[in-house]
Amino acid sequence: MDVELRQLRAFLAVADERHFGRAAAALHMAQPALSQQIRRTERALGVDLFVRTSRSVALTPAGEVLQERARSLLAQVERDLDEAVRVGRGEAGRLDVGFVVSALPLGPIERVQAFRERHPRVRVELTEGYTSTLVARIARGELDLAIVRDPDPEPGVRYLPFRSERFVAAVPRTHRFAERTSVAGPELVDDPFVFFPAEAGRTATERNLAPVTTGGRRPTVVQEATTWATVLHLVGVGLGVTVAPESATLAAPDTVALLPLDSGDGGAGGDDHRSELVWALREDDGRSILRNFVAAGD
Repeated sequence: MDVELRQLRAFLAVADERHFGRAAAALHMAQPALSQQIRRTERALGVDLFVRTSRSVALTPAGEVLQERARSLLAQVERDLDEAVRVGRGEAGRLDVGFVVSALPLGPIERVQAFRERHPRVRVELTEGYTSTLVARIARGELDLAIVRDPDPEPGVRYLPFRSERFVAAVPRTHRFAERTSVAGPELVDDPFVFFPAEAGRTATERNLAPVTTGGRRPTVVQEATTWATVLHLVGVGLGVTVAPESATLAAPDTVALLPLDSGDGGAGGDDHRSELVWALREDDGRSILRNFVAAGD
């Protein structure tokens, strides 16, 4: 049964008007052309849809059934086409977004909310995780994009800048530098360090330790932890010191003293080393929905 949507629309116009002339006018077409189209539809279906007399047009039982079904079919097609267009424009669909907890103070969740307000028909699912885990899930296609910190290069994954921030030193309140207004990173190289395990990633490790490393000497990590909150609490009880991205220290306990990093001579040497937050997404994923999301907070 090869019946086109335009034939169903023509049939509905006649069925609703019960008059070929009025239906033709509503469709902006000539009455003979409309009559021919109805006959083609009847031949395609193999049944009569109308009972025609010189004075009236009535629906056959088959026509009555088709009138109800055709209206539903056309409405569904319109909804489906509208959804397809919205998905193509990035205005509908689903988006799986990952984030590292330390990025929260810098606004990625506010960006999610702004995107939801602009595109209420897009379902956004949020997933918390570590940078290395989130990047791996992006590469496997399990996430659409993620906000990650200082990631290692990953084949098939590209990074777009989000935020750049400085590092600060975190020491126990009982530390010899706790009352100072700033500290030069290399001054801490001999202190025991609390830090992330190596699995956090080479780039993240090198960037965090760079402000302290001097003359080939690196700090000794005596305790590892997997979240900045845990790292800072361990610092607070005196297990060691650390260097952390500024936003990651906003919820530091009162037992921790936070010190800006300088070059040791009052300069701004701490700004020579920065932590980079980036959007991670697949290189071959150019969907409008992703561009809309990344631009939502601009």
